[in-house]
Amino acid sequence: MDELLQSALDTASAEAMPLSTASGANAMVFVLVTALGLLMALIYVPLRLYLTLTARSRRLRLLQRIRRLREELGQPIGG
Repeated sequence: MDELLQSALDTASAEAMPLSTASGANAMVFVLVTALGLLMALIYVPLRLYLTLTARSRRLRLLQRIRRLREELGQPIGG
């Protein structure tokens, strides 16, 4: 049984990718994913802030317009 296990381990290690190449590839994937995440954050955060601020200013202008119209409607026509 031990001989079978040893031969299976030897076969698997012979077919497997060398450790230095595997860790180098894993490191490259990690760097690539991290760089893409950072790039996405650099684009997303300012864009989200801009869209939020412009939506708030539009909402504020709309509310001010509604208030002015309510005041005008509350005043007498001859007024």
